[in-house]
Amino acid sequence: MPGDYYEILGVGKDASQDDIKKAYRSLAKKYHPDVTDLSKEEAEAKFKEVSEAYEVLSDEEKRKLYDQYGHAGVNNQFGKGGFSWDDFTHADDISDIFGDIFGSMFGRRPQSRSRNSQRQGESLRYDLEITLSDVLKGKTVELSVPHSVPCGDCRGTGGKDGKVEMCQTCNGAGQVQRVSRTPFGNMVSVGDCSACGGTGRSFRERCPKCRGSGRNNVSSKVSVDIPKGVEEDMRLRVAGAGDAGYNGGPPGDLIVVIHVKGDKNFRRDGMNLWSEVSTTYSRLVLGGEETVKTIDEETISLTIPPGTQVGGVLRIAGKGLPKLNQNTRGNMFVRVMMEVPSKVSPYEKELLAKLDERAGKKPSKSKSKLRQKLDDL
Repeated sequence: MPGDYYEILGVGKDASQDDIKKAYRSLAKKYHPDVTDLSKEEAEAKFKEVSEAYEVLSDEEKRKLYDQYGHAGVNNQFGKGGFSWDDFTHADDISDIFGDIFGSMFGRRPQSRSRNSQRQGESLRYDLEITLSDVLKGKTVELSVPHSVPCGDCRGTGGKDGKVEMCQTCNGAGQVQRVSRTPFGNMVSVGDCSACGGTGRSFRERCPKCRGSGRNNVSSKVSVDIPKGVEEDMRLRVAGAGDAGYNGGPPGDLIVVIHVKGDKNFRRDGMNLWSEVSTTYSRLVLGGEETVKTIDEETISLTIPPGTQVGGVLRIAGKGLPKLNQNTRGNMFVRVMMEVPSKVSPYEKELLAKLDERAGKKPSKSKSKLRQKLDDL
């Protein structure tokens, strides 16, 4: 388990995004193997540690989850083995400092902007609606996800039967230079070769199945584990379940965005739940009991203390929702409302009238016996 991300970057919990970025760039320079006194292995470990902290704190959504749940809140954002360089999305923030830092330091070549090299496929988004009961218990769902896969007939090359040849326009480079005249002189720009689409390869006959794209669209079943205590808009990443890569590159990921469906009986407030119960005037005054149903689908007895006010809130400990990936649960708060009958009998009407007349008054010691009898009716 890594240390506290704020301590790793040396910033406070109220640090701005600019402060976090400055701290990360400073530490990135510090742990470069050309300037640090640490061994290569120690430098790599330190640089990976500060990069993981920056990956989380520089992303507003990940930072919010981390602030609320700690490391448990962001573990699902990384692969099963924890943070890896495939999870790092901010290489551009330090590319001006180190250039090919990932290649020199960790044996990983930076991804070329040309499609001539292997390139990861696009990541896909899937919006999934779940219930409060799913938040309570967690669940595993099987999704049907439309995505692209390498064409089997041409082995992803786009050429019929997989037959390809070097592009004659760019000589296999995948890129071409273009010279244009400007008021400041001739400007040279480099872009993808239009003849081969930047792949550096061409074919005489395109694959009839994928029509030369090298990829086909399919729908696959993907199993996703929904953790207990999952929050609204939380993102779960399924590595490799996105679109196929280019030129043999790895597939993209599937990002499952969680939406919690509203419930007619409960309102969620983080780990706590709110509900209502109706009772009678006499139970509010004298005390009593009412039955309420919990999110566990249990029916329990709720004690109403004497003198409870309309709109008063009673707490049932441990009957809320769990903390993310933990067994600790919040509370259930019940707001007490009063039932007002639309019709009453003549006898009830008489009693209510007397009660209203006497409300807040002390009985007089000088009442006559006749008055006493009338009041006793």
